[in-house]
Amino acid sequence: MTIQSEKIVPELQSLFAGIDVGAEELILLIRKNATSYKAQKFTNTPADRARLVKKLVNLPGIVVCLEATGVYHFDLSIALHDAGVALMVVNPKSSHNFAKVLMKNSKTDAVDAETLAQYAERMDFVAWARPSDEKIALRSFARRIDALTRQKAAAKNQLHALSASKKNPKAVLRDVNLSISQLEKRIDCLSKEALVLIKKHADLERVFKLLTSVKGIAQTSAIALMGELLLLPQGLSHREWVKFAGLDPRAFDSGKSVHKKTRISKAGNRHIRSALYMPALSAKQHDPYVKAYFQHLVDNGKLPLQALCAVMRKLLHAIHGMLKYDKQFDNTRFYAIPA
Repeated sequence: MTIQSEKIVPELQSLFAGIDVGAEELILLIRKNATSYKAQKFTNTPADRARLVKKLVNLPGIVVCLEATGVYHFDLSIALHDAGVALMVVNPKSSHNFAKVLMKNSKTDAVDAETLAQYAERMDFVAWARPSDEKIALRSFARRIDALTRQKAAAKNQLHALSASKKNPKAVLRDVNLSISQLEKRIDCLSKEALVLIKKHADLERVFKLLTSVKGIAQTSAIALMGELLLLPQGLSHREWVKFAGLDPRAFDSGKSVHKKTRISKAGNRHIRSALYMPALSAKQHDPYVKAYFQHLVDNGKLPLQALCAVMRKLLHAIHGMLKYDKQFDNTRFYAIPA
């Protein structure tokens, strides 16, 4: 059942719950009529999650708030949503700053759960949008491929270091080479499975074709981007996508004397930044319009890494427009090359 945010009027509700999610434990704290009750513990297992959901379902009108804590909150969020519980999932940075406003002096799981309950009580309700099962599966493929790719890069670095000395036994070098070969086979296998999943769903295949129309986005990069971007809340602007990716500039100026360098915030989803890095690097080498934009930034005083971040940000803007209007990448709109 889909929860519509307009049907929930938080100021008329008197029952709120905060759930602090950990790898092993779930701490539930309920507030009724602005009074907090004793925190309750549940294990983060299918059986205890079901028991927790059943408890909340039996409390009509309750609004539940929890943080997006990696993968550990996901199954609970789906269970609560599918059971019809009004659920909001907040960015940990938002709840952290909210706790500062409340001047919380202690940090325990119970205190964090109470903070989330108060967040639900005081802030505007924004319903969590449940992703489809195929999008959840695609993200799992994308993140596993990314993890194995990082392992392969580390193994290649080890091989390079070991090969620098003739004293290392050949058996050690063979073992590292075997590790690299196995990782490549596993990555290839998972990529093929992901492509099978994409071809089964017309909406996923449409997005895949749009992304691969960008010079620099190959199959692996498209899978990685789809695994993250398709799970973002619906209706976000291109600027909000940039914030979710942590690619928004963060200025730090105070008075006349404090003027720190502007940097990207890195406050968002690191997987989106990771998925954009190689496409941006490839595009600025092989696409003349992207290359011209990159060079323009460098010529105007930007460091190469700063210019690359700007390319990533503008590429994300372009992808947002492509998916919104169902149009392939038009590199001539990326940057107007001076005559």
